[in-house]
Amino acid sequence: MIHQSHDPSQTKGWHVGPWNSGVPVAIGYANEGVNEPHLHKTMYEVYLVTRGTSVAVVDGQQIQLKTADVLVVEPNEAHTFIRHSDDYHHFVIQTPFVPGDKVLSIRS
Repeated sequence: MIHQSHDPSQTKGWHVGPWNSGVPVAIGYANEGVNEPHLHKTMYEVYLVTRGTSVAVVDGQQIQLKTADVLVVEPNEAHTFIRHSDDYHHFVIQTPFVPGDKVLSIRS
């Protein structure tokens, strides 16, 4: 069993993944939609919105996200978040986890 608690003083972070367990996916969170355009060459990212609203941009398309929404970003899709509500929170799952798979991008 693995149990991790969220630290509300941290903007974002990672709970569990191959670096600290046998779990083959990375599971993290964010208290805000971080504006950092990037893509992943191999990994999928699955965003699970637990609170608030945000606007994601995936390959130039704006997507309005709200509580209980799921957003799956596929490999090679540039993405970022451009806005979020003060109460925003999401979990993110990266699969299959590949170290160093993140590529900073000027497009989103």
